[in-house]
Amino acid sequence: MLRTVSLLLLSALALQVQAKVDADQSERLGRDLTPLGGEMAGNAAGTIPAWTGGVAKPPAGYQPGMHHPDPFAADQPLYRVDSQNLAQYAALLSPGMTALLEQNPDFYLRVFPTRRSAAAPQRIYDATRFNALNAELISGGNGVQGVASGIPFPIPQSGQEAIWNHVMRYRGEQISMVTNQAAVLANGSYNLLKLEREVYFLYGREGVTPKDLGNTLFYYKYRVVAPARLAGSALVVQETLDQVLAIRKAWRFNSGERRVRRLPMLAYDSLQPDTNGMATADQVDSYNGAPDRYEWQLLGKREMLVPYNSYAVHQQGIAYDRILQNKHVNPELLRYELHRVWVVEASLRKGFKHPYGKRRFYLDEDSWQILAVDLYDQDGELSGLQEAHPISYYDVPMFGSTLETIYDFKGGRYFVDGLDNNEPMYNFRAKLTPRDFTPQALRREGN
Repeated sequence: MLRTVSLLLLSALALQVQAKVDADQSERLGRDLTPLGGEMAGNAAGTIPAWTGGVAKPPAGYQPGMHHPDPFAADQPLYRVDSQNLAQYAALLSPGMTALLEQNPDFYLRVFPTRRSAAAPQRIYDATRFNALNAELISGGNGVQGVASGIPFPIPQSGQEAIWNHVMRYRGEQISMVTNQAAVLANGSYNLLKLEREVYFLYGREGVTPKDLGNTLFYYKYRVVAPARLAGSALVVQETLDQVLAIRKAWRFNSGERRVRRLPMLAYDSLQPDTNGMATADQVDSYNGAPDRYEWQLLGKREMLVPYNSYAVHQQGIAYDRILQNKHVNPELLRYELHRVWVVEASLRKGFKHPYGKRRFYLDEDSWQILAVDLYDQDGELSGLQEAHPISYYDVPMFGSTLETIYDFKGGRYFVDGLDNNEPMYNFRAKLTPRDFTPQALRREGN
């Protein structure tokens, strides 16, 4: 069952501009709270251990450029959850996970010992303590001011603050990567879309100040590598912080037309291309963009079985058809653990449209990565489940998803993004600048 938050948290839910926490509260960071705001101690049952710093250093033998080896490879599953013993573990599952297990008798959860592996650089911890005393929501919760790095609200007082913690969490300073995505249809068929991706983060970058940040979070670009009929098409996004004040800017280069076009809207319920209608624009990275179409409520914390330390599905050389099974990802390659998560519920506001009338988000207390999302249609019916399967990226260090999935219960199909097993590993030292993320850069690369 959900554990209620304190009266202080509940009384602050309706505020549009949240007060900063006081000095006594901020002093809890690094004491009884982790540097990013999780509970330092384990649980009373001993099934969740204390956080002791996470995986801050790579395992022996690791070199940048390798697919990240599993530091917990010796762990054995504690138990398995499937449709036959579902009732026994119902209190530890979200409604979406319960539905996935009920609809797929061949799917199961391999539950391993809990490893609180999330870690970040010390400067992110230092910035987070500063933020606790200085960060504020502005523009009715559509923006954040007073910060340039770190988790903005490590002691959240509202659902909006918690979701901003996910949006603004640390993911390195730049990334160059090659990944594949696939829409797996009800009959099990799919086509891979291979993308070269680059991201230049402005928020969280060492030395950046709030004044330097302006209204920009990061820059993003992708180029289609395969299939051949789409190869060469590309997209550039300049991601704004307050997207109600200034919507994200996006341009697309179509290889067939050989023209760069400004996209009028790439946000909210706009469908992502090549996802067979299964993924909206704001489902990238589990949730992104302006929060103004939803009412946000912080429901508290609970202990739950969630994807965690998902190294098995990340390893080099695994054939993609071994991962992508009919109806679901291969459960033998997934790892679930018991963790405490923040629960945030978003309900669609009157006058706005979106396929999801309600979403319930489950955020990792140690990293603020969204680990799972229950998806409800506009009639209030559970329609899907979204999951992020995370690992520690030792190069940085940071904790983030290696694979993301969206299950469509009504259609019996699912979407997967992040397949990288047969591609070069992420490069966190890529030479990138903001000039690489302009329509002019798209045009140059297309010629």
